[in-house]
Amino acid sequence: MTAPAARLASIAIYPVKACRATALQAVQLGDHGLEGDREWMVIRPDGRFLSQRSHPALARVVPTLTPSGVRLACEGRASLAVDSAAVLAGAPLEVQVWDDRLVACDAGAAAADWLSEVIGTPARLVRVASGHGRRADHDYVGEREVPVAFADGFPLLVCSLSSLAELNRRLPVAVPMERFRPNLVLDGLPAFAEDGIGTLRLGVVVLTLVKPCARCSVPGIDQITGQASGDPFPALKAFRYDPSVRGVTFGVNAVADGPSGARLEVGMTVTPGD
Repeated sequence: MTAPAARLASIAIYPVKACRATALQAVQLGDHGLEGDREWMVIRPDGRFLSQRSHPALARVVPTLTPSGVRLACEGRASLAVDSAAVLAGAPLEVQVWDDRLVACDAGAAAADWLSEVIGTPARLVRVASGHGRRADHDYVGEREVPVAFADGFPLLVCSLSSLAELNRRLPVAVPMERFRPNLVLDGLPAFAEDGIGTLRLGVVVLTLVKPCARCSVPGIDQITGQASGDPFPALKAFRYDPSVRGVTFGVNAVADGPSGARLEVGMTVTPGD
C-alpha cells in the first residue's frame, strides 16, 4: 500500500564534507545533488579525506557559503574566507574518497594552517574540480550516470522524523536529527516507511530511494561540541541490522531527477510512489 503524503520538514547541506551542516529554507538542484553540498573537503597531506569518524573535532568547523567561496568559523578563533575562483585557478591534485580517486583543487596554506590547528593534525582544504566528480555505484543506480562530488557515495540522504521518534523511544536520552546528517527530512510518514518506498515526488523533482544508509560512529558525536555523546548505535543495532548492506541502517540514500535549477522548499508536499 502506498504511504500517505508527507511534507519536507527541513533541508541541510554540508558545504565542507564532515563539517557542520547549513540549514536552508530552500535549495536548488545542482550538478552533484543539492547546490553547494559537499563541494569542499578536508584531506590529509597524502590526499585521503578526513571525517568525523577519526577526527570528531571537524564538527566544530562551521562553513558558510559566500558569493565568492566559503567562510570557515570555529568558536574561539577568527574566521577565514576562502575564495573559490582563486582555488579553482590553482594547481590540481589527486584526492581519495573511500576507494575513489578524483581531481580537486587545493585551497592553499592559510586554509591548511587554520584547519590543522582546529582539528589537531596536518590537514588541507580542497574543492572539487569542475567536471571531475565521481559516479554513484551502478549496483544501486543501474545504468544511470549519477554524479557525486565529495559525499560518501550518493548525492542525497533522506531521513524521517517518525523514524527518529521511534529510535528515541528506545534510548535513555534522545538524540537530534542532526546526528544523522541528512539532506532532506520528512514529516508525516510512518516510522521507517522510507525503507519500502521507491520514489518521492516534490513538485517537479522525483527522488529515487536507492540504498539504505549504513551507519557508522558519527551519530554518537555531538555536532556542536565535537565530543562523544549518547551513541544511538547499540539501540539501532538491536532492531535495524540490514543484511543487504551488512550494517545497521537509518535513512535512505537517494538520487534526484528534475529540471536544472529545480527548487526544493521546506513545507512542500512529498508524495511517495512505488
